[in-house]
Amino acid sequence: MNGKSLDTKEDLIKKLRTIAPAVFNEDKIDWEKLKSTFGDEINFSDERYVLNWAGKSDAFRAIQTQTTATLIPDKEESVSFDETGNIFIEGENLEVLKVLQKAYYNKIKMIYIDPPYNTGNDFIYNDKYAENKNEYLQRSGEKDEEGLLTNENLYRKNSKESGHYHSNWLTMMYPRLFLARNLLRDDGVIFVSIDDNEVHNLRMLMNEIFGEENFVGKISVQSNPRGRQSEKFLATVHDYVLIFAKNNVSCIISGSSLNEEQIKEYKFKDKKERRYRLLGLRQRGSASLRKDRPFMYYPIYVNPKTRRISLTESNHYNICVYPKKSTGQDGRWMWSKEKVFKEIDIVETKLISTRNEWDIFVRDYLDKEGEEKKRKIKTIWSEKKLNNQNGTVEVKNLFNGNKMFDFPKAVGLIKKIIEMVIFNENDICLDFFPGSCTTAHAVLDLNKEDASTGSAQIYGNRKFIMVQLPEKTDEKSEAYKAGFETIADIGKERIRRVIKRIEDDRKEKLNFEDNKQDLGFKVFKLQESNFKIWRGDKFKTGDELEKQLNYFVNPVKESSTEENMLYELLLKSGIDLNCKIGKIPLSLVAPEHCKGGRGVDSDLSEDGVCYYLINENELVIALSKINEEIVKNIIKAKPQKVITLDKLFEGNDKLKTNTILQMKDAGIEFKVV
Repeated sequence: MNGKSLDTKEDLIKKLRTIAPAVFNEDKIDWEKLKSTFGDEINFSDERYVLNWAGKSDAFRAIQTQTTATLIPDKEESVSFDETGNIFIEGENLEVLKVLQKAYYNKIKMIYIDPPYNTGNDFIYNDKYAENKNEYLQRSGEKDEEGLLTNENLYRKNSKESGHYHSNWLTMMYPRLFLARNLLRDDGVIFVSIDDNEVHNLRMLMNEIFGEENFVGKISVQSNPRGRQSEKFLATVHDYVLIFAKNNVSCIISGSSLNEEQIKEYKFKDKKERRYRLLGLRQRGSASLRKDRPFMYYPIYVNPKTRRISLTESNHYNICVYPKKSTGQDGRWMWSKEKVFKEIDIVETKLISTRNEWDIFVRDYLDKEGEEKKRKIKTIWSEKKLNNQNGTVEVKNLFNGNKMFDFPKAVGLIKKIIEMVIFNENDICLDFFPGSCTTAHAVLDLNKEDASTGSAQIYGNRKFIMVQLPEKTDEKSEAYKAGFETIADIGKERIRRVIKRIEDDRKEKLNFEDNKQDLGFKVFKLQESNFKIWRGDKFKTGDELEKQLNYFVNPVKESSTEENMLYELLLKSGIDLNCKIGKIPLSLVAPEHCKGGRGVDSDLSEDGVCYYLINENELVIALSKINEEIVKNIIKAKPQKVITLDKLFEGNDKLKTNTILQMKDAGIEFKVV
């Protein structure tokens, strides 16, 4: 347990070792072998298509720099902490993304972010790469003398007059997107809101990080129908949403439900009363000529009496139909011969009276195997409910008419985005630029709608993780005057008020039985590690080293609490914040120590906690006491792994050695901090 976040460089090396072991020599990458693996004709010159900018090396340095920070729970600010699966994290998002790497690697279903647009007035995060301890504390979540983060150390205004105007923004975004991709599942997808200032650079940035082949699309959203009249030349009415998949083979984007007009198109019925419409089998639009797909140009034979078709000519099927375009050119069919043969029951023909010609159609059913018919999402969204004005009104309505936040996204926009993703039970939606937490609001609203329509088991259990910097609010703002000193405070309160509104709505409808929806959230805050961090390169003399060794006899900081240490060890063991935590009391294992037990948190158990059993038998964490009886009890629980504190052995080397041997004999991985 080195107390550090995931080493992204080492992680990539491990993956490379798995897929290409031949490029390693004496445990190091042999660059010549690596180059030859890709062929002799690889061009490594600088003349290649690549996105580059001043500071890109700093972005990579930010990715590779590990953190020892952790997250500590704040139960007072939470709602239903022990029952909920939703999470709000207060802290600088780059540092938090690093903290989450081990526990949430490849676990997030969807990410939505609305980062600074780099308009010239935005503040962007000021990531530092060479800093002293005090600077680190300020950047990673420590607070000033007033208990708040300072603007000077965490973010700065990125003026267009700056020579590195775009570079600063790209350097800020690159490591966050890189680390975010690590968190996405293979079937995961990320949505990023942006405007014209950086959409071109963001697309190239994401092409590099996610791969150009994983680009899903770009949606234009009419965010300001009246247009920004302050613009110099044109009144901009839209923003964009860029969409990338982690892996386009695994990613599924759900279509939109049909409206009443679209449903009316399904005017035919088959013998089973299933509604359908007819779609022409001839390919329309691009690549629709015979030369484009020669094997899809073939004859289909029609029986004029039954209106059925065949791929072979006979006495009954004697009218030959080829895919001809209106210009007289040879076209092509939409399906291959093999597919037509396989789906022949839903292929039919129709005489086109205006041309006195037969044409071929396929049945497109309104429902398929009981599932609702949907259509692909269009790339222009202009519905009124999606514009930014609605976002402002929604926040005002929650806060008694007060304007708490500038330019919040509309709940309807985020709901529409979330509905493009197929969620299973407890799948997670992450937002690490949440602002006023519109994303959390949208998740709660969608879960409520699903619960009311009976879809709660499928969709109504989405979970969210919000990561928000505790950025100060302007002292002249309505938010500050209302008592909200930081943006994080606004976000947390918004979530509380949305939860209360849903609960009140339930009571009004007397729907007390509908209690399946998760109406809570855990609050965690970024802070320094609870453990002393060994810095072996800092000592110039033997005396300094000796002092450090004495200091580390007990590696736990004096200010650390048992619960805070528990969550740090969980995260750094790769276990998520919603794991099942069983508390085994001292009275059960070591009754002689039950009164005044060593458990730091007296409220965890009446007699103190002897050890924690995580996810039934995945992990045991012992932070209170260790003796022979406790070791036997832990082994009896058959955990896969055990973590404890070295100080609990109180210098008893015999007990420690016996514990190590007993754990090894039982096949249990044993770690001491």
